[in-house]
Amino acid sequence: MAKNTSLYFRIVEGRNLPAKDVSGTSDPYCLVKIDNEVVARTATVWKNLNPFWGEEYTLHLPMGFHTLSFYVIDEDTIGHDDVIGKVSLSKETIAAQSKGLDNWMNLTRVDPDEEVQGEIHLGLELLRDGPRMALRCHVIEARDLAPRDISGTSDPFARIIFNNHSAETSIIKKTRFPHWDELLELELEAEELPEEKCVMLEVWDWDMVGKNDFLGKVEIPMACLQRTPLLQGWFRLLPLGNTEDDAGGKLGALRLKIRLVEDRILPSMYYQPLIDLLVESVISPAEVEDTTPLTMLEEVTTVESRQDVAMTLVKIYLGQGLVVPFLDYLNTREVHQTSDPNTLFRSNSLASKAMEQFMKAVGMLYLHEVLKPIVNRIFEEKKYIELDPCKIELNRTRRISFKGSLSEAEVRESSLELLQAYLSDIMASIMSSVAQCPPVMRVAFKQLHKRVEEQFPEPENEDVKYLAISGFFFLRFFAPAILTPKLFNLRDLHADTRTSRTLLLLAKAVQSIGNLGLQLGHGKEQWMTPLHPFILRSVGSVRDFLDKLIDIDNDNVPEAHQRAVFLPSVTVKEGYLHKRKAEGGQLLPRFAFKKRYFWLSSEALSYAKTPDWQVRSSIPIQRICAVERVDENAFQQQNMMQVITQDNDGQLHTMYIQCKNVNELNQWLSAIRKASIYNERMLPSFHPGAFRSGRWTCCLQSDRTVLGCSRTHSAVTLGDWSDPLDPDAETQTIYKQLLQGRDMLRSVSMHPYPVRTNSAFSHALALPVISEGAKRLGTDCSHLRDPTPPKL
Repeated sequence: MAKNTSLYFRIVEGRNLPAKDVSGTSDPYCLVKIDNEVVARTATVWKNLNPFWGEEYTLHLPMGFHTLSFYVIDEDTIGHDDVIGKVSLSKETIAAQSKGLDNWMNLTRVDPDEEVQGEIHLGLELLRDGPRMALRCHVIEARDLAPRDISGTSDPFARIIFNNHSAETSIIKKTRFPHWDELLELELEAEELPEEKCVMLEVWDWDMVGKNDFLGKVEIPMACLQRTPLLQGWFRLLPLGNTEDDAGGKLGALRLKIRLVEDRILPSMYYQPLIDLLVESVISPAEVEDTTPLTMLEEVTTVESRQDVAMTLVKIYLGQGLVVPFLDYLNTREVHQTSDPNTLFRSNSLASKAMEQFMKAVGMLYLHEVLKPIVNRIFEEKKYIELDPCKIELNRTRRISFKGSLSEAEVRESSLELLQAYLSDIMASIMSSVAQCPPVMRVAFKQLHKRVEEQFPEPENEDVKYLAISGFFFLRFFAPAILTPKLFNLRDLHADTRTSRTLLLLAKAVQSIGNLGLQLGHGKEQWMTPLHPFILRSVGSVRDFLDKLIDIDNDNVPEAHQRAVFLPSVTVKEGYLHKRKAEGGQLLPRFAFKKRYFWLSSEALSYAKTPDWQVRSSIPIQRICAVERVDENAFQQQNMMQVITQDNDGQLHTMYIQCKNVNELNQWLSAIRKASIYNERMLPSFHPGAFRSGRWTCCLQSDRTVLGCSRTHSAVTLGDWSDPLDPDAETQTIYKQLLQGRDMLRSVSMHPYPVRTNSAFSHALALPVISEGAKRLGTDCSHLRDPTPPKL
């Protein structure tokens, strides 16, 4: 039975942060850690004590976690950044809120004695020899200790304490992965063994000057030792336990949204009955008014949960090769239930959300290919563009002209020219992209066009079939990506204020084009009028484009296109990275690392000097056995990862790669891990350091082939559109939704006057269908009856 843990969090905003700069402001950003490992960094908001970030992340953590921490830090151009404060939440605190957290939380001071991490490998034994008793502690090793020295390492030693007796290990210098293998023994008297006392083992960083730094502790009750005389294993190091001081809100606060989802995933055989029900719904569709598992899901899901359910269903039907029939089923119901064509697909129905998530699942690479060059240019040029007279700031226009500030009319004229130039490029790129659009997307749009035309055949509704497609294609796909490129992975960071305004104006124009210009002049934003002629000229080409888009033969779409998010040969991530030369052991860092362009597909990780370089080096994905971070002190470089591969002779080879920032590092780690997640020879451990000068820089071992000193994280990934299909986990999500809604289904089905309607579950077959699905699954998974996450 597998465990599936996903953590969703959104860093919304901060308020009342203290000023750290002489100018009376701060330049805050957030650093997010899971168990002291950095997993995300927000953009810096310059000169702002009430910053808005609005950044959200999803993490898949199969091994679970203990603590989620958010650090607010003031960025300094010169010198070290200043830590303002932190918010730290235990897994138990998050899990206790089944609907998630959405609160303002005061920042607390950062106490070094509380910033502990890592584990220690111990053996504890209570020895009895007549009246003589002894406590023997075998201190074997520790891993992933906190770095306390400026070099990024520590000088750790361990100390065992019980009832005023103590003993210490030797000091091992310059390592976070010490190997002691030492026996410590405390002689005790029988009366010194009260069960309520604890054996304490502390780990400290030795300092030649000043006091030693605390690295963590382990407490083991004497009662445990008396029941089990020999205890051995890895123990998590804990902080001193000082009460955190939130400074009465003087350090400011963070608004956070956090949700934890934990599921126990059973073998596939237990989910097959529910899969069969879902498949039957679309292979042999019932009458529009009849109740099916899909209509049940529509009723039991909330608006907030419907997006996640829609993406889960899209992935289930992608895996079954039935995503087009699935969307056709939902769209047919939606179209038949709509009497006014002006309201078609305007709600957050399951059909609308499913189409939206489907486009993200199969069309993200297509979106990148069409938009990324233009979006990058907009970010780089940072043009001042404004059409609204109420928002024009003439003092910002001096850079436009050498003659000083421009008049308001000149600013509007310049802005109109720039907007039309950007819009022309965007529309030209979209209009010429028919061949690039995934075939399965085109077939889904073709079916949608057919259903709308059947329902609204009147001449006055001629545009409705186009609006149905463009409403998804332009309004729910391209326009949102233009508005917030970071959320669609088009950019690493959010846009600055000036660029955000440009993107907003462009997104509004694309929306108007997607609406075929039908609503022009009806809104409050009359200052957009100068763009109306361009928008109206674009409408005709949009109709032609949509006609070409749906001009595809359903039978010519290969089955492989309907069974995967992307094809194996498709590049899922690419970009410049710095690769360490194999012979770079004695070279300075600037000479040891070479800039290379990398491509990642589900078949290979390749690299070359430039994107158009003809000769590429490649690593087959099936040879990858670990993808992990590299300690900073290994090469005195930040944001490094290692790709460990195994050749046909069983020999391990390591390639070291440097990324430009922590977010890019996490994205590449996640992408390569997803590509190699089903490899059979994944390593359980690795070395976070490098083998240099005859020893590992992490654990100081001289044997190059010694087992790794830290655990691998091969299944820890960022959640996004490229997540691999996982039918069991996806079906478990749907099953849990049906379980959560079973009381509503039961109450409706037992209504004394059942009436067959389009939206209610009064049909007599509703309850038996869900009962059969639950009965088939429930025999060996009774623990799933409670949909709230279990406490560990």
